[in-house]
Parts: sequence; structure tokens; C-alpha cells
Amino acid sequence: MPPLDQILAPQAQSAVIAGLFLAIGWWVVALQGRRRDAKLRAERVRDVQRALFAEIRAYLAVLERDHIAEYGAAIAARIETEQGYFPVIPTEHNNAIFHAIVSEIHVLPRDTVDPVVLYYSQLNAIGAMITDLRALDTARIGQERAAAMYRDYISMKLGAIELGEGALAAIRANMDGTGRSVQ
Repeated sequence: MPPLDQILAPQAQSAVIAGLFLAIGWWVVALQGRRRDAKLRAERVRDVQRALFAEIRAYLAVLERDHIAEYGAAIAARIETEQGYFPVIPTEHNNAIFHAIVSEIHVLPRDTVDPVVLYYSQLNAIGAMITDLRALDTARIGQERAAAMYRDYISMKLGAIELGEGALAAIRANMDGTGRSVQ
């Protein structure tokens, strides 16, 4: 005689065993779902970080290639010495990827979000300065003031280099989603 026959009828024993297997199955499926979701989230974090890394690195490469500090000093000197001279300043769009993923910024690790947002805030400030410089009336404010504003603009770009390097370092430190540095 089986040991549980005195406590439960064989049909009840079968129901309990089937219920246990069903409950274990639910737990297994739930754990697999969580694992899959975590893996997909980690992939999304890596994709977002790689895209931002590429966008930031591309702009920094342009600024470094153009030797922005020396170029800015030369242009500011021309503004001061050449009557009526002021350079054409093109509109910049160095944040297309950031704007595309800004609604998903919350997926990034916290220590990555702050430097990235600071960098892109600097780009927004540069964009506002470009708008102001394009509307500048050098005849009204004078060459010295115009040159000073242009120097401020270049200073903002140099600040973007520093903030961009900080953002790249933060992204690099969290690229694999574990906080370990990835080169």
C-alpha cells in the first residue's frame, strides 16, 4: 500500500502531483521570461550607449580636427581688426541620435545619464549662441563686443569637448551594462 493512501485518495494524490508540476512550470516560464527581458533590456542599453558614443565621438573629432581653439582665436582677431567682418556661422545638428532616443534615456545607467545630459545641454546652449550670433548687428555693438561674443561661442565649443570626453568616459565605463570598462 502506497504511503499516502491512508491520507489522500489516489485520485487526489494524482491531482496534487499534477498541480505541483503545473506550479513548477509556471515558475520556470516566469524565470525564463525575466531572463529574456533582462537580456533584451541589456541589449537596448548597449545599443543606445553605442549610438550616443558614436554621435559624441564624431562631433569631438570634428572639433579636434579643426583645432577649434586656434581657429577661434584667429577669427576673433579678424573680427576686431577687419571693419565689418563677421563670419557666417552655420547651424549645427550634432544631436540627432540623442533626440531620437531621448524618450528612452531612462534605460541608461544613472552614472551615464548625467554626463550625457550635460553634454547635450551644452550643445543646446551652443545652438542658442549660434542663433544670437547670426542676429548680431556688429555695426551697432562694435567689433570688440562682437569678437568677445565669438570668443564666448568658441569657449562653449571647448567646454563641449570637455563635457563630451566626460560623457564618452561614462559610456565606456558602462558599455557592457555591468559597470566594467569596455574599450
